[in-house]
Amino acid sequence: MSWKMSEKLMDTIRHYASFPATGVSLRQMVQFGEKPSTGKGGRTDTWSVHKASCKLTCAAIHPGTLFRASQFLAEELPIRLAHRVQELDNLPDGLNEMPSVKKVQAWYAQSFEEITQLPRPHLPKDVRERLMKPSRSGKHAYLPEATPNPSIEEGQYASHNGAGYVSGLNHKKFSASRRYFAMVDDTGDWPPDLHLYNQKFAQTLHKIKRRHDSVVTTMAQGILEYKRKRQRMQIDHNIQSFLDRFYMSRIGIRMLIGQHIALTDQNHYRDPSYVGIICTKTYVKDLAQEAIENARFVCEDHYGLFEAPKIQLVCNPNLNFMYVPGHLSHMLFETLKNSLRAVVETHGQDKQEFPVTKVIVAEGKEDITIKISDEGGGIPRSAIPLVWTYMYTTVDRTPNLDPDFDKSDFKAPMAGFGYGLPISRLYARYFGGDLKLISMEGYGTDVYLHLNRLSSSSEPLQ
Repeated sequence: MSWKMSEKLMDTIRHYASFPATGVSLRQMVQFGEKPSTGKGGRTDTWSVHKASCKLTCAAIHPGTLFRASQFLAEELPIRLAHRVQELDNLPDGLNEMPSVKKVQAWYAQSFEEITQLPRPHLPKDVRERLMKPSRSGKHAYLPEATPNPSIEEGQYASHNGAGYVSGLNHKKFSASRRYFAMVDDTGDWPPDLHLYNQKFAQTLHKIKRRHDSVVTTMAQGILEYKRKRQRMQIDHNIQSFLDRFYMSRIGIRMLIGQHIALTDQNHYRDPSYVGIICTKTYVKDLAQEAIENARFVCEDHYGLFEAPKIQLVCNPNLNFMYVPGHLSHMLFETLKNSLRAVVETHGQDKQEFPVTKVIVAEGKEDITIKISDEGGGIPRSAIPLVWTYMYTTVDRTPNLDPDFDKSDFKAPMAGFGYGLPISRLYARYFGGDLKLISMEGYGTDVYLHLNRLSSSSEPLQ
């Protein structure tokens, strides 16, 4: 039996969509996920822990603190999901009527319903009071405020609701009271109802994450349906901005869900450098080396080459910082794949010796920057804006998308659907970085991937 959205549910969704999302920074997520030390002195400087040793993260997060996190997500996720449902409903020019777009909207609405209808536990007054008390461990009850990303204008990824008001630029009071982080005084036992709720909440998030696995491919299919119906080659600026907001929001939703599931799941604590899905010691050279091998393998496979063009990596082997390894791998793989494709197609598949692509990693105080320089013929200046357009692809015929072909994101095909660079740029911007491209037509292209190493940049969702 297929799920149907009721008018009553749509009214509730509209109500939630009138509130702004609350942005969270990488540093806030990590400081929250750490196990607070107990005992007299406590630990006031949580930051020094990353520099010294990560042993303290090896134990599971306490149930009271986990419950507070569940409460934050139980309020925050429906707001984010509601923004998306409403925006999908208001898409212009008949795009909102495309079957695949309708399907995505139904997934978001169903997930909204599941979270909002999950019964909250009835907790005695003393337990409720204890949950509101900050930890005694010497940590601050609240985390430091997040800082803005210099690459993004205020409101660039904001959701526009029907009234023309941009969510998040007002309502400052509302968001301050719902900060992601709150350490609870977790000494002593908690009632079984609270443990049970934590478990049920994590199960609901698992289900939602699985349901949303193929959102990117299904949405891309919806854009294809629209292009075919309207007989358009490219999509206009409004749809481009919508897709930026939509996919940026999806990265945020998946990050919060993935992080919460990982903190609930004890097994993630086997590696002391991980807090949830965030690694406090992400070694750039190891990840870059792995992305190089993967991109070369896909290139050999796609073009039937005995050996893909070589890639030279210049990176300090000890360079590490706090990041989500999955995000960095995705960005590196996509940009390297583009470079290799350009090199092979410019020089011809039967060339004996391809020019070498260089990957140089530089370490600054604010950013770690990765430059990928290829000799793949470059891109004319007039075509540079198109590189950031969804569904712009150098492949002659955009394939029909099989929503099941890769559940997580576009990783498989060498030449895909024109999603690699725009989505990689969103991943970079999500945690305060950026992705830039400078080209020399007739020679090659340099891609600059800036990664914020201070980790205090807030999600660009306001």
